[in-house]
Amino acid sequence: MVCKLPHIRPGQSVGLLGGSFDPPHRGHAAISHAALKRFGLDHLFWLVSPGNPLKARQPAALQQRIAASQGVIQHPRVHISGIEADLGTRYTAQTLRHLRRRHPGVRFVWLMGADNLTHFHRWKDWQQILNTVPVGVLARPNDRISARFSPAARVYRHALLKGSESHLLARAESPAWCFVNVPMVDVSSTEIRARGEWSAAEHG
Repeated sequence: MVCKLPHIRPGQSVGLLGGSFDPPHRGHAAISHAALKRFGLDHLFWLVSPGNPLKARQPAALQQRIAASQGVIQHPRVHISGIEADLGTRYTAQTLRHLRRRHPGVRFVWLMGADNLTHFHRWKDWQQILNTVPVGVLARPNDRISARFSPAARVYRHALLKGSESHLLARAESPAWCFVNVPMVDVSSTEIRARGEWSAAEHG
């Protein structure tokens, strides 16, 4: 089986926002809209992961999270995908290797929140990720300081683009990464689960 992402073609810039989306919420939608605009992306995919190797807790069923994600954001250039389950990949670096091989000529940009950058050095083959695709970091104002002093940020300080250059990120030669601010959205998946709202959805 050849697993490919729909809607995209060579020459386009495509953002990839990975995560468990357990559950998805309007904060994910906010950073997606910001990424499309600031990085000049043609398309953006939410890669809903089967599970997170760094977390002991198992997420809700994949199809439930995909369906919930489709209800959170409706945008003609934002697409929801569970392709990692089809590829059988557990790590971002593996997923990127498959997608780059299956989509030659597409400029992929890996997207993450600033909170993920603080522990990015714990990801498997994290340097390979930064060395092969540009990385766009979407930061709320109070996330920037800790993220900027993270091990990954220090090692790749030389590859940091200015915020005013964010529109150049997709066409930059790796390693390249950039911070952009996004509006403050006071919501998190952890808080939603703590309130019992997501567990009710699981069994409803």
